Amino acid sequence: MGDEKKEVSEVKETETKETKKAKAEGKKSFLSENALEVITVILLGITALLTAWASYVGSIHGGNQATNYATSNNLSSDGNSLYNAAVQNLAQDMGIWNTISSYEVEILYAESVKDNTAIEANVWKLQWFCEDNLPENMAAAIGYDVEKFTDGNNDTQDILAWLKDDKAITTPFTQEFIDKYFDEANAKLEEAEKVIEQGKQDNANGDKFSLVTVLYSVALFMLGIVGVFKNTTNKKIVLAVSVVCLIIAIVFMATIPLPTSGGIFG
Repeated sequence: MGDEKKEVSEVKETETKETKKAKAEGKKSFLSENALEVITVILLGITALLTAWASYVGSIHGGNQATNYATSNNLSSDGNSLYNAAVQNLAQDMGIWNTISSYEVEILYAESVKDNTAIEANVWKLQWFCEDNLPENMAAAIGYDVEKFTDGNNDTQDILAWLKDDKAITTPFTQEFIDKYFDEANAKLEEAEKVIEQGKQDNANGDKFSLVTVLYSVALFMLGIVGVFKNTTNKKIVLAVSVVCLIIAIVFMATIPLPTSGGIFG
């Protein structure tokens, strides 16, 4: 009886040892040395590719920034030239209006004193001055019909009738009329502003991709020193830290806009 109990006890002890050994082997099989090496190599390759990609995209942003800055400078230069030309055109047209106004005053005065000779003389001056100098925008603003008033058919009466309209004797240079001189210049300057803002955005995105590259470099460094450690636990810790850095870099890169042009982006 005693021998039987002893044998049962030995069997149980043997089973317990085998169970513990199996569990130990099971634990050992999870992220073994070989598994750690394979995972590290794979992550090194992925991180290296992502680092190259981040550097490539960052360089495109940098190139776009330089291009946008140069384009903006050119547009600003064109806009300023158009603005200066608009100022000159405005001054010239104001001079034209002053001359037309002086003829209108002479005509109205001559009409008030019944001086037909003076009326005809000043109507003639007004006709040919307007035909040679009056721009279309001002003619439309004051209601002056160049073809009708110089067709040789009752021109004097047509002009006298025109002068009865307040639009004919009121300055056309309202704020809205003046602003139209600068429409083209303002459009160029606004375009330049948009381009420079895009350049600033490219600059900011390029800086962000540089930061992503730094994060990938940290992950590469951590992955590179995994094999230095002899203790498996230490290797796992370093590998985990590198994975965290890699995930942070990937998530951060995913939030950065890609270039609108350049390289494979067109």
